[in-house]
Amino acid sequence: MERGPISQFIEKNYRHFNAAALLDAAKGYETHLDGGGKMMITLGGAMSTAELGITLAEMIRQDKVAIISCTGANLEEDIMNLVAHTHYKRVPNYRDLSPQDEWDLLENNFNRVTDTCITEEEAFRRIQHHIVKIWKDAEDKGERYFPHEYMYKLLLSGVMKDSYEIPLEHSWMIAAAEKNLPIVVPGWEDSTMGNIFASYIIKGELKASTMKSGIEYMAWLADWYRHNSGGKGIGFFQIGGGISGDFPICVVPMLYQDLEMHDVPFWSYFCQISDSTTSYGSYSGAVPNEKITWGKLDIHTPKFIVESDATIVAPLIFAWVLRQ
Repeated sequence: MERGPISQFIEKNYRHFNAAALLDAAKGYETHLDGGGKMMITLGGAMSTAELGITLAEMIRQDKVAIISCTGANLEEDIMNLVAHTHYKRVPNYRDLSPQDEWDLLENNFNRVTDTCITEEEAFRRIQHHIVKIWKDAEDKGERYFPHEYMYKLLLSGVMKDSYEIPLEHSWMIAAAEKNLPIVVPGWEDSTMGNIFASYIIKGELKASTMKSGIEYMAWLADWYRHNSGGKGIGFFQIGGGISGDFPICVVPMLYQDLEMHDVPFWSYFCQISDSTTSYGSYSGAVPNEKITWGKLDIHTPKFIVESDATIVAPLIFAWVLRQ
């Protein structure tokens, strides 16, 4: 399959510095998949609100990603964008906003994520109406699920179809639900839906046990890793920093050191896109070689770091892998 114009542009122009690192990482990603390897993508920040789904959904459909780790915010914000996109407000001059300007946004039920304001009523409450029913139905049946499984039930039920405001092919959560793609959501309670779930526990209307926990996610991931790390192994493509990357990468040293499974392979590819300044003590700013000392990466693991804005870099790497 011949490469499309985006890939051709990258290959012609991206020859040095962060641009060259981007191309090297993209080629490494492709080489890993061509060798039969699998890839985990981790989503930090607010990549769903940045509409990464436009390219990520196609990556999922074409089996270029085997598993995703994401924050609770990224899990829900793709669906929020799906059902409330036309109600969002863009603030291109967000750097100039005063505290009073920010207060005015709050008073008008807008919650700002950089240059994009999410509407509370249309986004949060529209999903809440349906997801709470799914939570309560599960509890009534004595069933328990992970956060992403409840979201899959919501999307696959079709109850919100009349509210969709973007092309379905731009939603990575719909693509993931249709494939039942494995997802890990560490720290899910640190999200709007997590806060809403907690409020129902406080009111005595739901039990905390109805939602499977982060510890259960780790135990599940350990089993998944062991059964999928044969051959070329599993690569780790990290977008941003934070818990979405910190949590899953630790499954390897846990299996090796804590469970003494010394035949468990290291992550077999690593790339991080981050504009975090290289530093010492900051995980997001740590260079890949530091992960060797923690038993996460091997000496020979292909390692890439692209020090740039992930909203710019990730779609370009995905476009290369998709040969666009």
